[in-house]
Amino acid sequence: MLNLHSFVFMTILLSFSSARAQKPITSPKMLDLLIRNYTFSGSLNMTKTGEMQSVHLPPNLSGSVRAHAARFRCGSLTRYGARFDEFHLGIGVHLFPCVDRVMLITHNLGLNWSISFYSANYNLSGYQLVSPILGLTAYSAGKKTSNNPNSSYPFEVKIRSDHGNPITVNFTGAMSHDDHANPLCASFGKDGSTVSIEPPISPYLCGSTSNGHFGLVVELPQAPPAPPPYGAEEGGGRVAMWKVAVGSSVGSALAIVLLGLLLVAMFAKVKKKARMVEMERRAYEEEALQVSMVGHVRAPVAVGTRTAPIIEHHFVHYKPK
Repeated sequence: MLNLHSFVFMTILLSFSSARAQKPITSPKMLDLLIRNYTFSGSLNMTKTGEMQSVHLPPNLSGSVRAHAARFRCGSLTRYGARFDEFHLGIGVHLFPCVDRVMLITHNLGLNWSISFYSANYNLSGYQLVSPILGLTAYSAGKKTSNNPNSSYPFEVKIRSDHGNPITVNFTGAMSHDDHANPLCASFGKDGSTVSIEPPISPYLCGSTSNGHFGLVVELPQAPPAPPPYGAEEGGGRVAMWKVAVGSSVGSALAIVLLGLLLVAMFAKVKKKARMVEMERRAYEEEALQVSMVGHVRAPVAVGTRTAPIIEHHFVHYKPK
């Protein structure tokens, strides 16, 4: 028979879960808390250790998300390990803090919820999610005692394993088809942003040293680099086409202007030379000597330019002494 504290706690969880079910789920952390609340709302009837039971989720999740839970003794789980859905915990796993018992919860979010929550909330730049997200969470499930009065309230328990004997996640049964060659393993951090990409242990089998959320991704093909624009220098980077066009237009205009100036200069020089020749010709013709007959010979005769002499009629006779 449930005691009063357990009944009150169970009622609070049911009320809290109902309220959360009505609110939109906006983050992976909120989804984990909702699955935890629905697990513990019916987990107090679990009496057999290691017995896996389905978690009854609200209607908006039950069609896509699948969750199971099982309670283990902390010492037994460390000594013997456990195989639980797609997860395998080897011998020697460490749980902390773990008082007496631990509740393991696994969930398969389905491909639609996985893409909606994890592709949207985590930076998967360069990769594509191709599998449902498989999650493994752990919470305290110890009995309430005088030495541990708060043990009925679940708190998160961390699971750690050695690198030589990791926790494995098998995606073979979770994949609806295997048309993705050589997928990589992605583990999603609790901070809501960190993603770790590692090669699998074997095809569709991932390894981890802790519990958490895992998926398979493939690397997206990179687009080939665009060819450099016409006229761009190889070592000088890409030049915009409009710059090339403007440069060509300006260069052509300058060439036309220079050619015009050169033609004008040549025309002026020729004109000046012709004018000088004409002036020399005229000067020669104007200053040429007249030709007259000197006896029977034609000879040039200079034009009379001297002042004609005038005979003075009034002169003084000089008388020598």
